Amino acid sequence: MDSLQGQFLIATPQMSDPRFMETVIFLCAHNDEGAMGLIVNQPLKDVQLEDIFRNAEIPLPERPLGPVYLGGPVETSHVFVIYSTDYQLDNQLQVSPSVSLTRDPRLFYDLAGGFGPGNYLVTLGYSGWGPGQLEAELSVDGWLVLPARDEIIFATADHRKWRQAALVHGVDIGLFGGVSGSA
Repeated sequence: MDSLQGQFLIATPQMSDPRFMETVIFLCAHNDEGAMGLIVNQPLKDVQLEDIFRNAEIPLPERPLGPVYLGGPVETSHVFVIYSTDYQLDNQLQVSPSVSLTRDPRLFYDLAGGFGPGNYLVTLGYSGWGPGQLEAELSVDGWLVLPARDEIIFATADHRKWRQAALVHGVDIGLFGGVSGSA
């Protein structure tokens, strides 16, 4: 099995699960035991990163912190962070050459001190699949797999990520029909 770690899963218009309609998932892990990824285009309306800092009694940094995203329906009370590899932690998973994943609160303390990563995205929860589950979903046209782009994760407006993640590879996801596959 070829690993899809570091790729985007882009929900097609044929996605039958309403929780994933028009979502872009950055796959952080994919192996024989299953897959794990974070939705990168569903900011939460009622939770801000400042709230997490205050609840954890972490000083607020000078710069704005940005939104918190719904990473998926699994473990929605847990925080996950993907970030640029210009910043390193002992407790991290390097997902791609330029993006790592952590749950280590040290990142938030470093952000407060002005020493955090240049780019980051914070989620509550994650999207997960058991062994073979993602492969089965891929066979029924619910997802389009395309190479991930950091600028989509960190620098594209949330309401544009779904279309833009496919468009940078020449695919108009809104017109995506009965043909599936990966690029």
